[in-house]
Formats: sequence, C-alpha cells, structure tokens
Amino acid sequence: MEKKLARRRRLVLVPAPAQGHINPMMQLAKALHLKGFSITVAQTKFNYLNPSSDLSDFQFVTIPENLPVSDLKNLGPGRFLIKLAKECYVSFKELLGQLLVNEEIACVIYDEFMYFVEAAVEEFKLRNVILSTTSATAFVCRFVMCKLYAKDGLAQLKEEELVPELYPIRYKDLPSSVFASVECSVELFKNTCYKGTASSVIINTVRCLEISSFEWLQRELDIPVYPIGPLHMAVSAPRTSLLEENESCIEWLNKQKPSSVIYISLGSFTMMETKEVLEMASGLDSSNQHFLWVIRPGSVSGSEISEEELLKKMVTTDRGYIVKWAPQKQVLAHSAVRAFWSHCGWNSTLESLGEGVPMICRPFTTDQKGNARYLECVWKVGIQVEGKLERSAVEKAVKRLMVDEEGEEMKRRALSLKEKLKDSVLAQGSSHNSLDDFIKTL
Repeated sequence: MEKKLARRRRLVLVPAPAQGHINPMMQLAKALHLKGFSITVAQTKFNYLNPSSDLSDFQFVTIPENLPVSDLKNLGPGRFLIKLAKECYVSFKELLGQLLVNEEIACVIYDEFMYFVEAAVEEFKLRNVILSTTSATAFVCRFVMCKLYAKDGLAQLKEEELVPELYPIRYKDLPSSVFASVECSVELFKNTCYKGTASSVIINTVRCLEISSFEWLQRELDIPVYPIGPLHMAVSAPRTSLLEENESCIEWLNKQKPSSVIYISLGSFTMMETKEVLEMASGLDSSNQHFLWVIRPGSVSGSEISEEELLKKMVTTDRGYIVKWAPQKQVLAHSAVRAFWSHCGWNSTLESLGEGVPMICRPFTTDQKGNARYLECVWKVGIQVEGKLERSAVEKAVKRLMVDEEGEEMKRRALSLKEKLKDSVLAQGSSHNSLDDFIKTL
C-alpha cells in the first residue's frame, strides 16, 4: 500500500500535430512532471517526437491510424483534423484500455483540436481536461463564429465593422481559414468548443492580457478556466522543434549593435507568393535596417526557382541574414533584436511579449488575425500591415518601429508587459497560482 501511494500519478497528454500546438503541450508536460506526475504522451505519426534528453522521463505511445502522410498537405489543416478525429477515436480508446491494464490514469489532457479524446475517455470515466494552445480571445471568437454562422451563415465575414461586445475584433478578424471553407471551419470549431465531460479548460495565456475574454468563457462554459501561461516562461522549454534550427544566426546577431535588428519569421505553415517576398525584400532594403529573415523551405509559391536561388537575388546587402529556420526564443531574447515581423501565431506572440519585443503584424489565417488586432489596438505594441503587400508599406512599417518615436513608445510598453508576464509565472504570480489550483483538482 505504501509503495502504491509513493508512485507518481500518471497523466496522458494528447498534442495536436502542428509545431504551434506541440510546443505548449510539451512545456505543460514538463511543468506537471516537475510537480510529481508521470507523463505519457499519445501522438500520431504526423507529430512524431523522438524522446530527447529533455523528454527522456516521458513515455511516448503512438495512436494507430491509417491516414496517408499526404493528407496533412492535401486536405489542409481543417479537413485533415476532422478526418484525423474520425480515424483516431476507436484506436485511441483501445490504446487507453491497454494503458489502464498496467496503471491508473489520473487525467487525460488533450489539445482542443484533438477533440475525439473527450468521447474516447468517457467510457472509462476518466477525468479529462482541454488544453487551449491559442489565446482566450481566440476561444471566444470560435464560439461567436459558430453562433453567427447558425444565425445568418456569416454573410458579413469580410466586413470592417466591430463584432458586438468583442472589441477590437472586426467580423473580418474572426478565425476563418484560408485553408478551408467557412462550413469546414465551423464544423471544426463546434467540436473544439464543445466541453462535453471535460472538468476544466487550461489556456496558455495570462489573465491580465485577456480579462474580458476570461470572464466571457467562465460564463459560457460554466467550468473552471485556468490561465497558466506563458508556459515557455514557466519552465525551461524542451527542444521540440520539428524543423532543424540554424544556430549560425545567433553568431551573426552577436556581431550586431544592440536593438538594431528586425527579426522576420512567418511561422511553420504560412505561404507567401514570390511577388510578396520580393516586395518585402525591396522594402527592407529601402529601410536601411538590419534584418534576420527566416524563409522556410517550401514556403514560397509561384516561383520557378528554388528558395536558395531566390534568396541570392533578394539579399544584395550585408545588412541581411537569411536562414531556413531559427531558434526563435534565443533570437527574441537577443539584445540585438529590436522588433519582430510576425504572422502573429499565439506562441510567437507570447514569446515576443515575453521578451519585450514589439511587433509588425502580418496575420495569415485563423486566430492570427485576432492576435494582431490585440497587439495593435489593446496592448499597443504592434503595427498591423493589411492589404496588398507593397515595398513602400514594408519600408514605412519597419521605420515606424525601428526609427520613429512611435517605435520607442511601443518598446517601452512591450518591456512593461514583459515584466507582467514574468511576474505571472513566479511564485504567487497569477499563472503560477492558477497552475497550482488546477493541480489540486487532479
């Protein structure tokens, strides 16, 4: 009996197969492991993580499924996740049964987009918890988008008007996807917003950033909602990048003056047309600012030449340095980096805020649009570049943030937010206490 009591309680975590979802789930896993829990990570072949030295204490199991690898690219994220849910429901239930033969499971924590987990655990009467790796505001926007669709089919989706009670979100900022139809997005969102038997929701954010959204969710869901982020600041982040990081850019940054570089990275999914890339390159050149630019292989469409050949044409100045992928947290923490041109994915947003780095916002799809609006209109640490991308707009935005007094003011606000986020994960901070409150329920 004493031996059983001394054994760590096991949690099963189910991340979604995308870099922006894997990172916070593994950070949460590490935080919970440090609190005394054993961790099992149930993953598909689409996000297969090899246990590194950072993750060696975790058990990794695979959810069997027969989807072709090409589905992830050919279907687009929305349709793919819907198909994956249908494919994995039975096999995950069988996997849970096998795990329970050997050990009790205290709780199953699943990414909101792996919603099949909720139905699978119900048969075993296991406690289950939703992890939202997007912002609280994005969660609210998905709810609202589903309600509006049921009412009028979202005829106003491209309109500039504000959504009632969701300032500063406009209808055009709701999380529609360039990869899927509105109908497909709504089908997916209905499932991600369905709490079912979930006992609580944990969100990788900070309460002070999104007070009104938390109040909205608490009323709508009627279960506890725990803001426990930024997770990358709460624990030393394990290495979970699915792409190889080029460390040479850190050496290049070491040679630059303090606060003299704009870092450019548009995430692990964003695609750009060749013309847009060339307009960006021209605008950056005209701005006379130093820049570190991440251009992911396969991320430029409409080009008959390789990214490598394109880059040689683009960068004709020694002010720029280009890599295929970068260690982003190290880059943003570097003293040479003054600003971040971003797609405004939630992880990138939190990492930038956590280092006090203001942003140029060029959202691409889904929740990125709402994040950009908050950066510009609520937190006032971002400049959004909307519409057709032209070199003059690029030059103007870069100079506003890197040269003008407006950029100095944004930097001061960003540094103030950095301190608030840092305080939130320290002992007795709001997110630290929220995580402790959540753990007490397990």
